[in-house]
Amino acid sequence: MKTAASSDIGNDRARVSGSSFYTAMRLMPKVEREAMFAIYLFCRLVDDIADDGTRPRPARAAALAEWRSDLDALYAGQPAGQAEFLRDPVRAFGLKQADFIDVIDGMDMDVAADIRGPDAATFGRYCDRVAVAVGRLSTRVFGMQEAPGAELAHHLGRALQLTNILRDLDEDAAMGRLYLPRELLVGAGIESTEPDAVIGDGRVDAACRALATQALDHFAAADCLMRSRPQGNLLAPRLMGAVYRAVLDRMLAAGWKPPRRRARIGKLHLLYLVMRCSVLR
Repeated sequence: MKTAASSDIGNDRARVSGSSFYTAMRLMPKVEREAMFAIYLFCRLVDDIADDGTRPRPARAAALAEWRSDLDALYAGQPAGQAEFLRDPVRAFGLKQADFIDVIDGMDMDVAADIRGPDAATFGRYCDRVAVAVGRLSTRVFGMQEAPGAELAHHLGRALQLTNILRDLDEDAAMGRLYLPRELLVGAGIESTEPDAVIGDGRVDAACRALATQALDHFAAADCLMRSRPQGNLLAPRLMGAVYRAVLDRMLAAGWKPPRRRARIGKLHLLYLVMRCSVLR
């Protein structure tokens, strides 16, 4: 009988089919690929809770608390409810409970209140939870050693997250959120942290370009690390970095002044990146 978890995995594979994530995962050996899909599903499920505007905040907080309890059960070797699908990847790759909890902590930040123009410390904490923690889980699946894995998770996780924030300005504003750091907004001459006001202000381009510079620095550091050829299967992170860097380059060329169009890369460009990254293995 198909379980709810297996159904969700099937649905999520259909949702990401053709995406850079799906392409990168398909290039991995089966066991590693299945583990990455399980990590993706976990992130998708808790993110859906945080983004569910149909439920009041206390209900969403309770749903995230249930995930914490199920993870406690999983790591105690007990029946784990909705987290049961993570059992095999956790066992096979030594995935740490603390990293899953960090992701939930990041979702809790979105549930507690809509993030709007966070200060640098809050912004850094959020990125570490929702992106770098996922990177730490992933680098274990990639077979990396602890230190280089943590370094790659930090730089590539930050780079991808900053690119997502820059790409999703309008979608986030529609949910009442504005992730651009307050210091960058003030530096661009914008005092408001109201999402609609900020994304409609032409000066937002300067704030976004400042954040893009940070992303470029993280991409460069991640690329330098991967070029040093640490232990592990790095085709997937190399491809994800190349794809997101291409998206960032398109945004830099177009700018962020309103009106904006969501940056995308075509299938032919994606195929080129797959071939280029495969050669560099």
